[in-house]
Amino acid sequence: MRRAAPALGLFAAARLTGLLVVCLWAEHIGRSPGQLLTRSWDSTWYTRIAAEGYGHTLHFADGAVHSDLAFFPLYPGLVRAATTVLPVGGGTAALLISWAAAAVAAFGIHLLGERLHGRTAATVLVLLWGLLPHSVVFSIAYTEPLLTACAALSLYAVLTGRWLWAGSLAALAGLARPNGVAVAAAVCVAAAYELWRRRGDAPGRLWAGAIVAPLGWGGYVLWVGVRTGDPLAGYFAVQRGWRSRFDFGVDALRTVRDIVLRPAELATTATALLVGAAVLLFALLVVDRETRPPLPVLVYTGVLLLITVGGAGFFESKPRFLLPAFPLLLPAACALAKARPRAAIVVIAALAGLSCCYGTYLLTLAPPPL
Repeated sequence: MRRAAPALGLFAAARLTGLLVVCLWAEHIGRSPGQLLTRSWDSTWYTRIAAEGYGHTLHFADGAVHSDLAFFPLYPGLVRAATTVLPVGGGTAALLISWAAAAVAAFGIHLLGERLHGRTAATVLVLLWGLLPHSVVFSIAYTEPLLTACAALSLYAVLTGRWLWAGSLAALAGLARPNGVAVAAAVCVAAAYELWRRRGDAPGRLWAGAIVAPLGWGGYVLWVGVRTGDPLAGYFAVQRGWRSRFDFGVDALRTVRDIVLRPAELATTATALLVGAAVLLFALLVVDRETRPPLPVLVYTGVLLLITVGGAGFFESKPRFLLPAFPLLLPAACALAKARPRAAIVVIAALAGLSCCYGTYLLTLAPPPL
């Protein structure tokens, strides 16, 4: 914890600055900062589930059906627990959990980064993660911080041979968000490789970690299927009701084509650029021997990227879906750690300005859902 203190301090400063800018701008345009932080887009679904349980569905004239079964249960469950033991409302509890999860995620990212590339690179990695264009999400009642916390600690547990911890944290990640399945994939691939390397002669805890890892995601998908009357396909039918499906990137390519052919919203254009940058960063992560991470980290990042790029629907949300893909920042973190201090400060300052301004725009002005 002492080694991570500078990174956590810088992360807290970055997020508090972004939060202050959002609140000041919200007051300036006559909007409630509290409502923005706790009642924006998906936040209302999570707090409703925490207060009332599952069972809320909206039907639209175009045939879309929005069921709250699309939202995984770990975050609203934690919100419900917090409101039970603390004298706070659902919105406040949701914010407290998100902020605490973001801090734990920053600590887990530092642990992993320090193990791979040393303390300085780890500190820069945490700061870069806190200054991403969509990092305003870490300050509102959303689930990305919770998934990232589980993922970072699970990956660290894999790299240090703590298989039961790795599997249990992967199971929690699978209960946090749909793309939490990427953590289970990383743990299972790492376990399979370890079994192959040892010719099957592996301790029971390795088998246990691999078995436990997918239970969170698989268990919830099966529960939704049973509840909807179709155990295997029910959850995916719920997602189709939200116009969300996996089409190998066809819908995303059509959106990019439309951006090129006609004017588009700033958020839509920025999404195309950010997702393209993520693809390039992953390619760099794979080919650069100096910064290439171990297999489980690569698998985790690759699966997250595949789910994001190949998914159809909610195009402007794709950069948010990639927030847990912090290993994409490893090459940049290593480069800045070796750069001259003045150059590194200029880059960090520019990213901080972009993060504050763009995050405020996303939360207060952008028409598409975050």
